[in-house]
Amino acid sequence: MDPMTVLTVAILMLIIGAIAGILAGLLGVGGGVVLVPAFFYTFTALGFDGPGVMQVCLATSLATIIVTSIRSTQSHHKKGAVDWDILRSMAPGIVLGAIVGVFVAAQLSSLTLQIIFGVLGACIGAYFIFGRADWTLKTELPGPRLRTAWGGFMGILSVLLGIGGGSLGVPFMTLHGVAIHRAVATAAGFGLAIALPSVVAWFFVTVDGPTPPFTIGAVNIPAFAIIVPMTILTAPYGARLAHAMPAGPLRKVFGVFLIFVALNMARAAIWG
Repeated sequence: MDPMTVLTVAILMLIIGAIAGILAGLLGVGGGVVLVPAFFYTFTALGFDGPGVMQVCLATSLATIIVTSIRSTQSHHKKGAVDWDILRSMAPGIVLGAIVGVFVAAQLSSLTLQIIFGVLGACIGAYFIFGRADWTLKTELPGPRLRTAWGGFMGILSVLLGIGGGSLGVPFMTLHGVAIHRAVATAAGFGLAIALPSVVAWFFVTVDGPTPPFTIGAVNIPAFAIIVPMTILTAPYGARLAHAMPAGPLRKVFGVFLIFVALNMARAAIWG
């Protein structure tokens, strides 16, 4: 690989990392909705478009979310927005679901994973754009058993999407009466419960086809090393912006971005 290509990719990853960090703090999504398609297009453009490319994208995205979620949760905690009771009650189910999600994703093709990303991402984004603030299922969260069950479901789907807990955790909490800013802050903590156990599992997965250099299991170490410093620097700025914005625009920003990314991934899966 010629030096100019390496330099171009490195610069691109730095820019992507900066954007992902801001979005992680702003939306509580862990940056995965940016990183998965960004990794996909970058790796395929470099010729690493084998049947396991999406597994590498998902695993590497989740690896960066470990760091991003820690930084984002810290920033939200300083503002007193994280609901630690909710986080503790849902974490066991999330961890178990994340591990199961890795084993499911390892068996699926890249095409299938792209379609899953497109369909679920578009549905979630549409909810945040068109959903009304007064939509609720109940005025409080369900009991421990249902929280554990939802946590497991969220862990599985989040791994299949390569994202943190915001995309599924925020709707779940807001539909049960949790304020949007508090839900976003708490969902940042979900990201760590999803990413840490799943990445450990991804290290032991064998990926079919050519993979980018220095990929261990399904985790690409260079991409992780480039993205992480930028997310560390920029996630706190996203968190500050989240607390400065009213709830309505925050929901719409979240939804528009999810739909945009999801439709791009679906287009790539269907038309190539």
